[in-house]
Amino acid sequence: MEYAVSMFLNTLTPKFYVALTGTSSLISGLILIFEWWYFRKYGTSFIEQVSVSHLRPLLGGVDNNSSNNSNSSNGDSDSNRQSVSECKVWRNPLNLFRGAEYNRYTWVTGREPLTYYDMNLSAQDHQTFFTCDSDHLRPADAIMQKAWRERNPQARISAAHEALEINEIRSRVEVPLIASSTIWEIKLLPKCATAYILLAEEEATTIAEAEKLFKQALKAGDGCYRRSQQLQHHGSQYEAQHRRDTNVLVYIKRRLAMCARRLGRTREAVKMMRDLMKEFPLLSMFNIHENLLEALLELQAYADVQAVLAKYDDISLPKSATICYTAALLKARAVSDKFSPEAASRRGLSTAEMNAVEAIHRAVEFNPHVPKYLLEMKSLILPPEHILKRGDSEAIAYAFFHLAHWKRVEGALNLLHCTWEGTFRMIPYPLEKGHLFYPYPICTETADRELLPSFHEVSVYPKKELPFFILFTAGLCSFTAMLALLTHQFPELMGVFAKAFLSTLFAPLNFVMEKVESILPSSLWHQLTRI
Repeated sequence: MEYAVSMFLNTLTPKFYVALTGTSSLISGLILIFEWWYFRKYGTSFIEQVSVSHLRPLLGGVDNNSSNNSNSSNGDSDSNRQSVSECKVWRNPLNLFRGAEYNRYTWVTGREPLTYYDMNLSAQDHQTFFTCDSDHLRPADAIMQKAWRERNPQARISAAHEALEINEIRSRVEVPLIASSTIWEIKLLPKCATAYILLAEEEATTIAEAEKLFKQALKAGDGCYRRSQQLQHHGSQYEAQHRRDTNVLVYIKRRLAMCARRLGRTREAVKMMRDLMKEFPLLSMFNIHENLLEALLELQAYADVQAVLAKYDDISLPKSATICYTAALLKARAVSDKFSPEAASRRGLSTAEMNAVEAIHRAVEFNPHVPKYLLEMKSLILPPEHILKRGDSEAIAYAFFHLAHWKRVEGALNLLHCTWEGTFRMIPYPLEKGHLFYPYPICTETADRELLPSFHEVSVYPKKELPFFILFTAGLCSFTAMLALLTHQFPELMGVFAKAFLSTLFAPLNFVMEKVESILPSSLWHQLTRI
């Protein structure tokens, strides 16, 4: 046996070793490239995922959750409810206008700032807020009901124009001014408010054009709201129509306030938002207070900002990056102009400075992605129409509008830069436990990748360690490439090393074979070797 092994090793030439090591290096390099691409795209190792999903059941692995299912059904349901609430996608209260802002970005850069998933969520919102079961009774509303489900933007705009034209034709109704009189008048019925909304959002190319269309929508929507308000108690159908007309009116007024804010009429926008919140105090789904906070910060009305925070920064109300970081900005404003890291390290933090640092830590724990955008460590993109609270999408939406407010407060960004990373020492295991909030949800990365465009590098927290198989294939690729290079440069020397290595590798086998030969009879061993 030893003689056969030595004969086999002597027949191997240096070219064989070069080919062997080169091929091994190439294959491991291809595996490494694929593993790295899969990890960057999906956040996990392909080999690990396949082994867990397919090999574990074959090897008899049992999922711990299935074994304890009967004992922990209540706990699982509670955690599932918490996970669903944590990963719920919300309408961005500061979302831009598609025609006047998103489309202009596309015209200039050639990039699409909105994903299909984000626009599909918006279509669902429009169908929920702007339609009701009785729309088929009115031709214009029936057309708009189909328009909100249309995927093609031009088809939606054409449908809106069609709804306005049909409504214009059908609204001219001749009625006698006086009974049995020959005097007639042309009575104009209200136009379709939702058609104007769609045109203002998607066809208008400037904010001024959008504002004009929203004013026409307000005139039509206000009339429909007043009529349905009088009829809402006549049945469930009228009640649903009144609820739809209320949503339409609130949406129009809020967008008109946002138009005023975009056009520089900030005080007018603040008044419109305050009036809207007083008129419809129960409609918190639109989060109008976040629009109000941003406008008040633009006016530098910090006392009014504090008053709004006192009402909405409550333990019983859902939090947001706008609430947490605005509260941190106000507390930082009191000390940031005189704050110095060197002086603070010598004398310690004062009470006001400690309050500011704690507020920053609270904000960073709620959404750890925001500081990199505020400190301009990552580039901003246009915010999506929907956001995931505590995710990268919410951080972009907040920083896009509030970065200027942080820059306006002297020293605020310096204080943030010096203190925000201290939050991670307080919560070393963010996915297992939290400090002031629930543990950080694990679903944010997947949802943010759906909401944000592909050209944006999604911020991930906590940072994932490289999987073992990526490190293993990287080491294997490097090692085999080095062997291939050495074998090519020093073929004879590497051949000696290879033969010595293989001889050492086969030594235990040779020892076992010698023992077997000494134990078995020679005639039996001869027959086995022939077989």
